[in-house]
Formats: sequence, structure tokens, C-alpha cells
Amino acid sequence: MASREDELAGGLGTIARALFTAGTVEETLVRIVHTARDTIDACDYAGLSLVAGPRVTTQLATDPVVAEVDAAQYDTGEGPCLAVITEGLDSLYADDLREDTRWPAFGPRAVAAGLRSLLAFRLFANDTLGALNLYARLPRAYGATDRAAGLIFAAHAGIALAAAQDRAQEARRAERLAGGLISREVIGQAQGILMEREGITAGQAFDVLCRASQHLNLKLRTVAQDLVDTGVRPEVGPDA
Repeated sequence: MASREDELAGGLGTIARALFTAGTVEETLVRIVHTARDTIDACDYAGLSLVAGPRVTTQLATDPVVAEVDAAQYDTGEGPCLAVITEGLDSLYADDLREDTRWPAFGPRAVAAGLRSLLAFRLFANDTLGALNLYARLPRAYGATDRAAGLIFAAHAGIALAAAQDRAQEARRAERLAGGLISREVIGQAQGILMEREGITAGQAFDVLCRASQHLNLKLRTVAQDLVDTGVRPEVGPDA
């Protein structure tokens, strides 16, 4: 009969593939928190705190209580989530927040919200991305197997999240490039119309478009597109 450790080991490969096929950053975040909650037996709620410049913010949670308790960490500047991020720890376990003296301001607020155990894992690839936080209503909820499985899961999750962020960044680059190519094409068409109609050079046609852009307070591409669509020469205002 397979042990719990064997079951987890066999399932983590499937979980890793699911994380990497999520697609967008948002889909990846959703899969991470819900899969973590469903995989770790003792976990009642899960949340993701991500680094955004100098700040740490909760990006996704399986229950509103997570956002409430995370806010307590941010307000007090202490707690397992912040500790794994700022101290570069792989994980940190608070087995009973009622008795834990490491976070005197945060602990009582978490207990008041109905949470007693908190297991935080740092999410990282090349850099620290944030933390995966697993909350439980019971004290001493997470055993050694849960903590080991969570550590492996968090390693997969960090790499999957970094990959999703890279894909999103590459998509934005491609979109900007495509937008730039389209802009140049439209501006070139508008220049051609002006050159043919008014017998002016390419430089003079471009100057007309620039003056119109400034006079109408519109982007150069918008002015050019309007000329191409309507054939109407844009207003350029009084000559300098």
C-alpha cells in the first residue's frame, strides 16, 4: 500500500505540469493557490504575496480571511510571509501563532481572525518573487510530510510563475513592436498622400503631420490615420 509520501511524490509531477501549462500570469496564480490548498491536507486557506517594487501585496487568496491576515503582516511589518521574503528563507513555519513570540504584533491579530498555523514558502526563480502562504485554523496543523511537500511545490510554483511573467513580458514587447510597425506604415501612407497631392517632399509632408499633431494635441499616428481614412488635410494652425 502506497504511503502518503509516495502519493505526494507521484502527484507533484502532475502538479508541476499543470502549473507550467496555465498560460497567463493570472491563470498561473489561480492554479498555484488552489492547488496548494487542495494538495496540502491541513491547509484551510492559501494566498500569494508578490513583491512589487519596495512593497509586498497579496495578489490572490482562496478566502477573504487571507487578505485580512496578510494586511496585518503588512501593517505591523512582521510575520512569516515577510520574513521569508526579506530574509531569503526557503520556508518558515509558525505552528501556533497564539504561543509564538517572534511576531508579537502580528500573531494576536491572526489568532483573532481564527488562524493558528501559518506555513510560508518563498517563491523564487532567479530572484525572489514573493511568498506562498498556507493558513490553518488548527495549531500544529502541518506535519513533516506537509512541509516537505510544500517546499517542493513552492519550488515548482516559483519557476512556473517566473516563466508566465517572462511570457507576458515578451508578449508586451511583441505588441509594442507590432504597434510601432503599424504606426510607421500609417504615417508613411499619410506622407505619400500629402506628397502626391501637394507636390512636396517626404520631409515636408512629415513636418505637416507633426505640426498638425501639436496643433490638435493628438498623437502623430492618430493624425496620420485620420488623413488616410478621410483624405482631409489636417489643420496645422498658424505658421511659426
